[in-house]
Amino acid sequence: MAKTILETIDSPKDLRKIAPEKLPQLAAELRQFIIEIVATKEGHLGASLGVVELTIALHYVFNTPKDLLVWDVGHQAYGHKILTGRRENFDTNRQLNGLSGFPKRSESKYDTFGTGHSSTAISAALGMAIASNLKGQNEKQHIAVVGDASIASGMAFEGLNHAGVTNANLLIVLNDNAIGIDPSVGALKNYLTKAKVGYKPAQDNMIEALNFKYFGPVDGHDLHSLLEILGKLKEVKGPKFLHVITKKGKGLQKAEEDQVKYHAPGKFIPDTGELLPYETDGLPLKFQDVFGLTLVELAEKNEKIIAITPAMPTGSSLKYMMQAFPERAFDVGIAEQHAVTLAAGMATQGFTVFCAIYSTFLQRAYDQLIHDVALQNLPVVFCLDRAGLVGEDGATHHGVFDLAYLRCIPNLVIFAPLDEVDLRNMLYTAQAQELKSPLVIRYPRGRGTKPEWKQPFQKISFKKGICLKEGTEIAVLSLGTIGQNVIRAIEGISEAAKIAHYDMRFAKPLDEELLHGIFRNFSKIFTLEDGVINGGFGSAVMEFAQKHKYQVSVSAMGIPDEFIDHGKVEELQEIAKIDVDSIRRSLLAHLAQL
Repeated sequence: MAKTILETIDSPKDLRKIAPEKLPQLAAELRQFIIEIVATKEGHLGASLGVVELTIALHYVFNTPKDLLVWDVGHQAYGHKILTGRRENFDTNRQLNGLSGFPKRSESKYDTFGTGHSSTAISAALGMAIASNLKGQNEKQHIAVVGDASIASGMAFEGLNHAGVTNANLLIVLNDNAIGIDPSVGALKNYLTKAKVGYKPAQDNMIEALNFKYFGPVDGHDLHSLLEILGKLKEVKGPKFLHVITKKGKGLQKAEEDQVKYHAPGKFIPDTGELLPYETDGLPLKFQDVFGLTLVELAEKNEKIIAITPAMPTGSSLKYMMQAFPERAFDVGIAEQHAVTLAAGMATQGFTVFCAIYSTFLQRAYDQLIHDVALQNLPVVFCLDRAGLVGEDGATHHGVFDLAYLRCIPNLVIFAPLDEVDLRNMLYTAQAQELKSPLVIRYPRGRGTKPEWKQPFQKISFKKGICLKEGTEIAVLSLGTIGQNVIRAIEGISEAAKIAHYDMRFAKPLDEELLHGIFRNFSKIFTLEDGVINGGFGSAVMEFAQKHKYQVSVSAMGIPDEFIDHGKVEELQEIAKIDVDSIRRSLLAHLAQL
């Protein structure tokens, strides 16, 4: 059986041997290959389908990896990975010990920069280009492919602003598909919407105002046009900008029609795009949906509630609030810094502001969190979705640092619910009484444990933990939903009567009254968290013990001092030794020593 064109390509060097007239056939094969793998293995779909032709053209025209190609955002890069020697093992994408779902420097010399978070490519490629000039490599090409709404981020503008006053050999390719994970928003999007293939708006071209040579727009699915313009741009020195118009999900009708759902659709039938049935009847709701639906319920009675998200209305389920109260819910685009300070500004005017943001993305607004919120002691409520290990998105997206990086900030209160009912009640508590300080509520990706989550509201006592189970010898102090693993671990121990379990609820401030009682009554204490051990909740408990000169042995369980890669959450918990079996073994080992 004759090989397909794609099967003959193990590197871009092979790609460049193919006659230009055969490239459309290669594009069709590459697109189908991506569809078939993602249909069964899952992952990001629409973004990579939309840049198939662009990916081929870039590797065909430029001499990668000598010429440096940076993808922003990283989930556009499936086609890039397949064409750069990873076709044979692409079916391991996002699986434990398999390929990363994002570009990763340690994985391939063609992955010149790791790009899990958005809007970093311009700065990275500019840094490479300036470094090349310093080394006298003035002919070297540096290309940043900016897509999925990441051009609107503040960091992207910072890179553009600097690049425009350099002589760097930098090409920025704007993959303009009018959508990120959700539809793009903002004034820049409105300008880009006016641009059509062959038509560049004459006024307000901010790219040219920043000293870039502007080319396009061109059809991102027309290989002939792409090869022609990229060939010309190779000869143009200095910073240049190519505007390419594409369709996210190109080549799979359902992905084109529902670009939000098919960003990362789960399993589907490759030929039709039909999603495979996923039985959810009787299953607990996702934490994000408990947040989103509860917020709407509260907003119906409290007109002072405002909600903000940086580009994640679907992922955070703030979409429900945006549908019910569009005048009180704001998607500000990929602009975490702006989102945090916007929330602070609203809070100064007496509103109860809920800022819904992934744990991993709040890292990008750390200064704003400290300077604009905590320093001024403004009562913004940060709802941190995807806290803890998030699974297949891997090291760039795990929300494991928040406890450590938040705990050191004065005025901040940090709460982690054990289950959906606790989440719901804390949302209620936050708006039902006048907050005196900023509040963080962190909760995980995925489903909870209680199908009957919609229970009557009850206020949660601030700074108070609770005893879930009495015991005589060992105390386990857990924070957040990882406490469910403790509950299950203790259930399998015959001497369970010797083990007490406390849900501490607050990482800051700690319930010191409860802690004094625990340290006086137990000979061994374990702490458990789904965040990094260094500087986290366990560290806080040990600091308390040292301050009060307790001699009780404390063992901290959590994420070790290393980056955890991608895989199923259960697999990653095993690696970190915070899964049910690992917790049980630790408890049994100590019981055996009593």
